[in-house]
Amino acid sequence: MTLQFAFLGTTEIIVICVVVLILFGAKKVPELMKGVGTGIKEFKKASRDVQDEMQRTMDDEARTAHPRPAPDTVAPAQNPPTESKA
Repeated sequence: MTLQFAFLGTTEIIVICVVVLILFGAKKVPELMKGVGTGIKEFKKASRDVQDEMQRTMDDEARTAHPRPAPDTVAPAQNPPTESKA
């Protein structure tokens, strides 16, 4: 049933626009659309913030799971002593 509303034709869109114009008037439609645009922009910003936070959390988890030692704390490799045959 909800999939049916996803495919609106030109006639349906025109009817919806006319009904909106009649209900809200020519002066209110731009204000209404501005509010809709602002709401969409805020929604996109919030979803981007959530995605960024999730990515930071995943990066932090990856770093704590496999910590890398700092370069100055790495001990140089030591050669094992060789046995002398006497």
